[in-house]
Amino acid sequence: MSGANDSPAVAGGPRVLLRAEGLVTWGAATFAFSLTGAPWWLYAALFFVPDVSFLAYLAGARAGAIAYNALHSHIGPAVLAAAGFALGMEEVLAVAAIWVAHIGFDRALGYGLKYASGFGDTHLGPVGRKAVAS
Repeated sequence: MSGANDSPAVAGGPRVLLRAEGLVTWGAATFAFSLTGAPWWLYAALFFVPDVSFLAYLAGARAGAIAYNALHSHIGPAVLAAAGFALGMEEVLAVAAIWVAHIGFDRALGYGLKYASGFGDTHLGPVGRKAVAS
């Protein structure tokens, strides 16, 4: 399956599996957060912070995709979690868990990593208006 502008996207069973994986990631990261002892208001306050990356779309689709992907890849929270473990800082681990939970939530909903052709073109297939049009 291809998205708009022939952006490659996964389809069929693998797409279902990747979305299910996102759901499991969301649940596991939320459970991990609960083990840190951090207050739940922190989870609620920070859960959608990675979505500030949407603002980069004001500078164009390429800038938006770069910013979105930077905040919706597991690389950032993995590095943050490693720092939290190394420094023995549970607060940092809590933030990393929230970040991973957000990524899992988005992937479960079908919001994959973005292509520079537009917000609706993702590795999990088209989203938004592009999903309706395809």
